[in-house]
Amino acid sequence: MTTIRSAQVAEAGGPFGIVETELPEPGRGHVRVTVEACGVCRSDSMFVNAAAPGVTFPLTCGHEIAGRIDAVGDGVEGWDAGERVSVGWFGGNCGYCPACREGDFIHCERLQIPGWAYPGGYAEATVVPASALARIPGEFTAVDAAPMGCAGVTAFNALRRSPAGPGDLVAVLGLGGLGHLGVQFANKMGFETVAISRGAGKEDEARKLGAHHYVDSTAGDVAERLQALGGAKVVLATANNSDAMGATIDGLRHNGELLVVGAAPEPIRVSPFQILMTSKTVHGHPSGTARDVEETLRFAALTGVRPMTEARPLDEAGAAYDRMMSGDARYRMVLTTGK
Repeated sequence: MTTIRSAQVAEAGGPFGIVETELPEPGRGHVRVTVEACGVCRSDSMFVNAAAPGVTFPLTCGHEIAGRIDAVGDGVEGWDAGERVSVGWFGGNCGYCPACREGDFIHCERLQIPGWAYPGGYAEATVVPASALARIPGEFTAVDAAPMGCAGVTAFNALRRSPAGPGDLVAVLGLGGLGHLGVQFANKMGFETVAISRGAGKEDEARKLGAHHYVDSTAGDVAERLQALGGAKVVLATANNSDAMGATIDGLRHNGELLVVGAAPEPIRVSPFQILMTSKTVHGHPSGTARDVEETLRFAALTGVRPMTEARPLDEAGAAYDRMMSGDARYRMVLTTGK
């Protein structure tokens, strides 16, 4: 393989096209990964539409990568050609900003996100920093592993670092690409799990995923329903809807936490009166480091958590992206390369 095929966008908001480029060589501290599968994430739209600063074109998206190490650059230790690896939202860090010096790598001021800082996984191969690598357990296929590098680690990491303990009531707002994983993880962590979504038609699926209770947000006051169950210790807000997030705050118990992982530009409406006397908090949570991705995959391998995916070949990147953005995908779109 001296050339590779990539799905690229030539200009902001443009369509995806398949192009051939020279096979990249890994420099010092980097490895080349043969991509077997790459998830299509809604946040890819920030880069496709140049809504993030510094996006350059032509653009190769993809920050949910699963594949194998193909070549190892100088100075890389602990990784060998042939190893199965995942690369997620965390695609490397600078090592010298204040956050990195504190060991808080996910908050690096120069965080490298594949498909933004360098060509991503909508390709047959890509070069990544060795610090971005997470090992994939043998129980996972590449298609199942790919979404865990962003959607999976976001849900898992947020819940395991929340104030909730086993037996506590934890609600997951939204039953989409993030939420269907959040419900599974919440159940496997021993939480009394509530799924909140629009419409009664999703209840059976929510219960199959592990929800003990289901709340139809269109059929009454969500906060009252949560309080009737005893009040939620945590609401994991995965839905991209700020009003829906705000509607759950009164459903939290004292010291409860609204944990925001869904991205929406509108403000979350909350009154000081809603949180002062009961010590409630609203807390944002990012994705996770490569180590967090590896721990997410290990926990999921042990407990049977898996994403629900629709796979398409790389040639259909545009159709897969459109399907994800339309909301029709159930639940994660994944591109495959045949490698």
